[in-house]
Amino acid sequence: MELSKIKEVTILNSPALVEYILETSSYPNEHEQLKEIRDATVEKYKHLSIMNASVDETQFLSILLKLMNAKNTLEIGVFTGYSLLATALALPEDGKEAYEVGRPSIKKAGVEHKIDFVEGPAMPFLNDLLAKGKEGCFDFAFVDADKDNYINYHEPLLKLVKVGGVIAYDNTLWFGSVALDEDDEKFNNPIMGHIKQNGYDAIKKLNTFLANDPRIESTLLSIGDGVTLCRRKY
Repeated sequence: MELSKIKEVTILNSPALVEYILETSSYPNEHEQLKEIRDATVEKYKHLSIMNASVDETQFLSILLKLMNAKNTLEIGVFTGYSLLATALALPEDGKEAYEVGRPSIKKAGVEHKIDFVEGPAMPFLNDLLAKGKEGCFDFAFVDADKDNYINYHEPLLKLVKVGGVIAYDNTLWFGSVALDEDDEKFNNPIMGHIKQNGYDAIKKLNTFLANDPRIESTLLSIGDGVTLCRRKY
């Protein structure tokens, strides 16, 4: 099996259905350099490669960006650059993406002119953008960083993204754990126990908050490990 075909992070319970989606739709439509990033990530990070956004999710977001005619986007939290490159490929030639940290492999794809690299903690970076008068300047923001700070990122992002713009939060189903009670016996499993200790409370809190935030329209999609889209209303 090719390195890139390591199982994707998904909440689907049917491995056969996951394989069907990937083989029939996702992989045939994947850009060559995106596949290279997936291969390199699996080779270097092994099981940690699941930290990258899934292929089907990034393709969905790519189509969304094109439908929105997005030009200016933010990405908070980048692992090896898979979703970053997917976003850059979806932007027009005069589009720009700013991101917090990552290791993008973009030169071969010829889109590095679309990316402004800023490495460091996200909150000071976001606040600095606001201080520089960037409120309402971005069409789209993608958040795939430390889960405990998702809810903190929401306030500055809601100002930076224009009215009608979209914020997407990744991993909002958190390996399916959000559907479990805190004392569920499934958390006795070491892997699920780790998931509970790292992000479970933060993601559940975020999901409740977003569903009740009157400033946005939101929907939690069961794609990949869950992605929540938030459209700024005002």
